[in-house]
Amino acid sequence: MTATELVQAYYDAFNAGDMPAFLDLLADDVVHDINQGERQVGKATFAAFMDKMNRCYRERLSDIVIMQNAGGDRAAAEFVVHGEYLADDEGLPPASGQTYVLPAGAFFEIRAGKVARISNYYNLGDWVAQVG
Repeated sequence: MTATELVQAYYDAFNAGDMPAFLDLLADDVVHDINQGERQVGKATFAAFMDKMNRCYRERLSDIVIMQNAGGDRAAAEFVVHGEYLADDEGLPPASGQTYVLPAGAFFEIRAGKVARISNYYNLGDWVAQVG
């Protein structure tokens, strides 16, 4: 599977809400750089992060564009997040079902056919303005 195909499968599983398939695409020691936040390491930690995300947000990604380098070990994606804020997330405004549309991007490192690093980026101020 090429890096582009792997990242497409990652987002297809995300959009389908298929967390087992989504997590299966990750290396056991995956590095997750959270937008304007901390770095987390490990598939179990990523799964716990996704449990929280799925409790607090309902999101679907559209307009996904994926690029990869010539070596196939790095990829980038740009997309639009269509979301609903379902439950309060610590340090953020209260949730009451607000909807949002947010451009975002991600960078990936690929190792042995798995996602070894993902770094997500979006404009948190834009999101807060939409849900606040």
